[in-house]
Amino acid sequence: MLTPSSRSGSALAAVIPAFLLDPAPSSAPLLSVFGAAARIDGKFDVADSLQVDCQVTGELTVGNKLVVGPLGTVSADVKTADIVVMGRYDGNLVATGSVEVMAGGHVTGHIQTDSLIIEKGSFFQATVSGLKAREARAIPAPLYLLDAPLAALQA
Repeated sequence: MLTPSSRSGSALAAVIPAFLLDPAPSSAPLLSVFGAAARIDGKFDVADSLQVDCQVTGELTVGNKLVVGPLGTVSADVKTADIVVMGRYDGNLVATGSVEVMAGGHVTGHIQTDSLIIEKGSFFQATVSGLKAREARAIPAPLYLLDAPLAALQA
């Protein structure tokens, strides 16, 4: 587990948010951090959490939390539980938990989520649809056929 004291003190703490450094057992561990020099293209499936501070394109599935760091640029179709955007995100996003766009974050594309937080000082130009509304439309309403006239049922 990374802690601010395990590296160059406050420099690391300034780049990695405190909630990812929290050693509490209830929070999922940060699985990987890709640095600013990396450019990644492809289809990725990450079971835990991921912080990206590089350029990522393609498809990305993250089991817990995706953090697009201040240096990160993600142009991909993403499926995740939660996402925090401090850098740039463009694409189709499905988040079963929450979407947070922090001050300085830049989001464009299409988002499907039931929880959206946009901080003042961020850029947000995306279409948003709820997951629960989509699921409700996918399940047809039940249809009942009545043999007896309606008046007989009301008596």
